[in-house]
Amino acid sequence: MSNPIGFEGVEPAANGGAYHDEEDIDPDVDGAEKNANASEIELSDNIEKQPLHAASPAKKPEGKKDEDQFLKDGKSKIDYVMVYKNETKEGEDEAKRAKRRKEFFANLKEEGLILEQADPDTIPAATEEGEELPASESPDYQKMEEEDKNTFIKVHAPWSVLSRYAEEMKIKMPIKENDIDEPTTIWTFLRKVPNPFALSTEFVPQETNYFTLAFVRSREDEFIMESRDTFFSGTTRSRIVHEILEKARYDPDDKTKFGYDHMVANGSLAACFPLHDGDWHSDQSLLTHGPLNDRHLLYEEWASPKKFYKQQPLNLIRSYFGDKIGLYFSWLGYYTIMLTYAAIFGVVTFLLGCITLGSSVKVQEICNEEGVGSLVMCPLCNERCDYWHLSSSCFYSKLTYLFDNWATVIFAIFMSLWATMFCEFWKRRENTLQYEWDLFGFEDNEENVRPEFEAKAPDKRISPITKLSEPYLALRTKFPRIAASIMSILFMILLVVAAVISVIIYRIAIKVALARTGSEFVSSMSSIVTSVTASFISVILIMILQNVYERIAVWLTDLELHRTETEYEDSFVFKMYLFAFVNYYSTSFYIAFLKGKIPGNPSDYGKIFGLRQEECDASGCMQELFINIAITMCGKQFFNNFMELGTPVILNCIRSYKGRQEEKKGRGKYEQWEKDLDLADIGPRGLFKEYLEMVVQFGFTTIFVCAFPLAPFFALLNNLIEIRLDAFKFISQLRRPYAARAQDIGAWYAILVGIGNLSVLTNALVLAFTSEFIPQAVYKRRGGNGTLAGYMDFSLSHFNPEDFEEGSAPIDSEFGNITDCRYRGFYESTAPYNYNYDNWVILTWKLFFVLIYEHVIYLIKFALAYMIPDVPDFVRDQIRRENYLAQQALHEATLQRALRDDQDDRKGGASNA
Repeated sequence: MSNPIGFEGVEPAANGGAYHDEEDIDPDVDGAEKNANASEIELSDNIEKQPLHAASPAKKPEGKKDEDQFLKDGKSKIDYVMVYKNETKEGEDEAKRAKRRKEFFANLKEEGLILEQADPDTIPAATEEGEELPASESPDYQKMEEEDKNTFIKVHAPWSVLSRYAEEMKIKMPIKENDIDEPTTIWTFLRKVPNPFALSTEFVPQETNYFTLAFVRSREDEFIMESRDTFFSGTTRSRIVHEILEKARYDPDDKTKFGYDHMVANGSLAACFPLHDGDWHSDQSLLTHGPLNDRHLLYEEWASPKKFYKQQPLNLIRSYFGDKIGLYFSWLGYYTIMLTYAAIFGVVTFLLGCITLGSSVKVQEICNEEGVGSLVMCPLCNERCDYWHLSSSCFYSKLTYLFDNWATVIFAIFMSLWATMFCEFWKRRENTLQYEWDLFGFEDNEENVRPEFEAKAPDKRISPITKLSEPYLALRTKFPRIAASIMSILFMILLVVAAVISVIIYRIAIKVALARTGSEFVSSMSSIVTSVTASFISVILIMILQNVYERIAVWLTDLELHRTETEYEDSFVFKMYLFAFVNYYSTSFYIAFLKGKIPGNPSDYGKIFGLRQEECDASGCMQELFINIAITMCGKQFFNNFMELGTPVILNCIRSYKGRQEEKKGRGKYEQWEKDLDLADIGPRGLFKEYLEMVVQFGFTTIFVCAFPLAPFFALLNNLIEIRLDAFKFISQLRRPYAARAQDIGAWYAILVGIGNLSVLTNALVLAFTSEFIPQAVYKRRGGNGTLAGYMDFSLSHFNPEDFEEGSAPIDSEFGNITDCRYRGFYESTAPYNYNYDNWVILTWKLFFVLIYEHVIYLIKFALAYMIPDVPDFVRDQIRRENYLAQQALHEATLQRALRDDQDDRKGGASNA
């Protein structure tokens, strides 16, 4: 029987296909683990095809539950799975791919990994007399030969490899149980109170906390170890194997040809992934039969919709998916908890607006058709639009009041301080997790140089730390790359601005078209129809431009050639968020700060590209800002949730259909590696979209929150669903991702702090220049005797229709001979209609309010940030204790080494004597 492409010239071992020599047993390793430093894999001249597995058939005979988690010996755990297509058509391209695989597998073997090919003899077949046929003679097997096949290579790292790389990667392992008692606080007593949100300790017990130290092979006995098989967790094993796979070369003549990701990109491999623990669901009850595995337990206690109100099992998430994903869900959970307080305050603010709506003098005046509501307003467009009565804005005035009242100011102040409290308390929580999960110092001490940087960096230098030669990117080489990135980013931002301008022109044109219909009802609804349709168009444009720019940002970040993965991700994140900020918020900035601010007067209207600029409603622009934010925020969240979960579910059902059908027909077991191959891949930037979605949402809940106090409430509802949807997606719809490590949430924290600081200024400007808060306050003090009675007459200017600019007066007006019409703004009553004294007084108070508001809030924010320490005292004590134990261990090791050297010297002296 010939071997699959990539393994030509290698004899499968009798135990089922582990590729090693007969005498490659490492005496320092258990019998089940074999040292792979054997003879190199040789590629035969005649490449023969050996089809093994169809796309996802179930062919393995039923056996033990977890037999597909180990190699054939039943002891060696599968740490990674590599897959490649065994093409039926021979050609030059396939020969090149086979040659790459041969070199890649040989280098993996040289590193010490054990590779085992999945058993091809898996299809049962029999003659008419009942005698079993060889698999290759089975009709089903011969049918498979006509199709492309998948060959699965299982990877196992023996102790010798794990221990060597653990030392090189400075992986911290437990040396002593934490003996520092947690200080007694009020939270200690509160934790003893029955909590309906707490996890079940029966299935998710609290983990023991250990002091840890970077692993050293020569001091193995100092670490807490039950056995070598269980010393390294599954995530640690996959990290080590991933490190090897990421750096293994597949072309001996080109140092830039390396890594499994490049092998996947050039088609030499179809996929490469760690294996899931087993099935995520069971027909048996968790209470009666317990969990099948950690994956099943995570579904039952985390991803199940029944547990939507429960806390997240963060330690279990981290131990299964790795630190980086654990940090994301920890941050998302903390953000959701903090949103609860903001949502409650926002709902109360909205309810106060609903309760006091009936007592609003401004609304009463506008809606009074016999009084102020009968005022004749100037036309909304040129020639075809007629005069209209102020009472037509009754609905808009009510909608505006719900989000523009005295409680909104208090809510805006609260949200500005809330953003600071969230960032500061998350920093404390993050530092606690960094200690508990051994993430302190990861970026400085543990993070390795990216293989791409090592291979492609054009310069060399002597490291100031190690005094050894290292790859380097000089400023003369770096500057053109950064300049190209900046120019490309500016071009894409200008493209977004162009899209925003097109939406503005659409708003102007559609509003004019609706106003010219001649229908009073249609004309009265033109503002809301325009706002809704323009917002939907903005959402569509946002989604399209976001996908286009993401591809460009990846290319630009690759071009910059960053040294570490953290630097690469931070650069990519800043690019994408800068674009997303302009993309998502530009329309809201236009409505809040530009629309209706320079409309001019009927004798000289302000124009954009020759079109008359759209004006705010007589009751203001707040309702349009609210509509735009609500549609953009909620529409984006709905679309993202559907795409994130709906797309993988549909595609996974299609890909796994054949395998499930084969298993139902009783043809054998649908192997775990086949199931995982049929799942969706998280991708190289899997968490980026998750973070971006939440950080954009954070912007909507802070930057313009005074225009939409319900934003935190809708964000809270979304996040309660988002956590469980993401959990379900990671557990059931995605391949198990590589267990990446990260010290913190990276550049996202700086972005969150920046958004919080920006929100102070934007909310101050919205309250001052978009809402009616300042004009109403000035009117109360100067002419309203403490009330708003007469405010609408005060805020509307007079205009003589005889002074209309050419081409703007209404044609065939139904209002007859009008001698005076009103329009929004503070202007003189006679030509040339300049700004009046009240306008300058109000403008002065607006600027004064912005100055006082932002200075006071910033002062309080910085005071809070200073008073809240980043690292809790309890965690600081534990860090000091761990450092002390590390120093003690080093001192003892030095003494033992000195004693051994002294004894050796004495023995040498005695033998010489």
